[in-house]
Amino acid sequence: MTPTEKARLHQSELHKKLWDMANDLRGQMEAYEFKNYILGLIFYRYLSEKTEARVGKLLEEDNISFEKAWENEEYREALSEELIEQIGYVIEPKYLFSNMIKEIEKGDNGIFDVEMLQKGINAVEESTLGTVSQEDFQHLFDDMDLTSSRLGRDVKSRSKLIAKIMVNINDIPFLHDDVDIDVLGDAYEYMISQFAASAGKKAGEFYTPQQVSRILAKIVTVGKTDLKSVYDPTCGSGSLLLRVSKEANVRKFYGQEKTSTTYNLARMNMLLHDVNYNNFDIQNDDTIENPHHLHDRFEAVVANPPYSAKWSGDSKFMDDERFSAYGKLAPKSKADFTFVQHMIHQLDDNGTMAVVLPHGVLFRGAAEGVIRKYLIEEKNYLDAVIGLPANIFFGTSIPTCILVFNKCRKDDEDVLFIDASSEFEKGKNQNHLTDENVEKIISTYIKRETVDKYAYAATLEEIKENDYNLNIPRYVDTFEEEEPVDLEAVSSRIKEIDDEIAEIDEELERFFKELGV
Repeated sequence: MTPTEKARLHQSELHKKLWDMANDLRGQMEAYEFKNYILGLIFYRYLSEKTEARVGKLLEEDNISFEKAWENEEYREALSEELIEQIGYVIEPKYLFSNMIKEIEKGDNGIFDVEMLQKGINAVEESTLGTVSQEDFQHLFDDMDLTSSRLGRDVKSRSKLIAKIMVNINDIPFLHDDVDIDVLGDAYEYMISQFAASAGKKAGEFYTPQQVSRILAKIVTVGKTDLKSVYDPTCGSGSLLLRVSKEANVRKFYGQEKTSTTYNLARMNMLLHDVNYNNFDIQNDDTIENPHHLHDRFEAVVANPPYSAKWSGDSKFMDDERFSAYGKLAPKSKADFTFVQHMIHQLDDNGTMAVVLPHGVLFRGAAEGVIRKYLIEEKNYLDAVIGLPANIFFGTSIPTCILVFNKCRKDDEDVLFIDASSEFEKGKNQNHLTDENVEKIISTYIKRETVDKYAYAATLEEIKENDYNLNIPRYVDTFEEEEPVDLEAVSSRIKEIDDEIAEIDEELERFFKELGV
């Protein structure tokens, strides 16, 4: 079974469980609110299991259970200190997810209720107060309102519903060690696509499919096994950042996300993937208007920013070091190049940047044409243009492209164009890139060779002759010549058909006469 097939099987099982949980919540609340509770509880289970695993190691030689150790003040203080230092938070035994499940399974004899869960969540955040990890754990569960009347009119009804969801979540296999399985990311994508279509788009919540993430991650890690840093200025759920760490060792993750709910999810995703709180810096703010990492430079930059988003385009940005050298600002109606300029500014001199964008960035004129010309002619940063198939992203069926930038290119180095738009696996609602499709893109990018009807290494002079228009068909000729039509053979066949029709008409006329019609 290939990694992709394995991931899809796991996704199929996960999706069935998520659908069952959503049905339990359906009618109680708006569809887009489902994910806040389900993802929050998935994450709480993870934090609990991580606590149990770490405590198990700490008490390995003491021959004492977590519960018994917690009753002893000396043990309790020592365990709290070690847990804060190692994982950044503390969950005491009675608030562990597994212990709550035991209480739920006792039925009316158990002591679980929704208030117990809320106390456990509060205790996680309180345990981090005044510690280095405080910023990474505060407000993580703000979107999961356990007092909401939508869960039920009273504590008993809310507890019954949440207990049912927790039992379902307890059956989900996490498979932490499998690099191609992303439980939180998969759950997020599925719930956005199934239950939160309109709400997700309104909130600017998008998810980069894993195969596209793989392409970006592989490109920015070509020739590298260790990265000092990776940055995503529109990091969403953080899955793209995490994907890079599957291709190379990443020492620190940096990101910024405007939507609070998604920002919380990104922090959850980091912790769920065993990234220590010291090794990520995710901020909640508008990247363009209020960047938090402006003075940092990153060895790898990846992003899938919102397509053709509006931005202020205020004249003050002409004095901003990110944009001032270009002489023009991207149009207010399309911030695509605004994100590109921001990322170029953040990219280190030895770094590589890969970003997914709509095709319009390749050929639109006016200010965008000026910016494109500056990046290619003045800076020589553009390294590759990769055309992707249409309908591979949820929420938009438009074809997209990947732009690759590199600050240490040679003066006469070609720009590689790859047209991968026709190579995909057709799906019911969305198209998919196969492992073979991904590997072909990556190997072509690494070899940088012209491949008939697929890739072309264009000189800077050729791009200049095209007036810096990067539309892929200008460089990669995918025209398929039709076979010549033999008109004599066609004419002869038409005459044969006419004769056959005449014979059939005569035969039918004979039958009709016999029948007296």
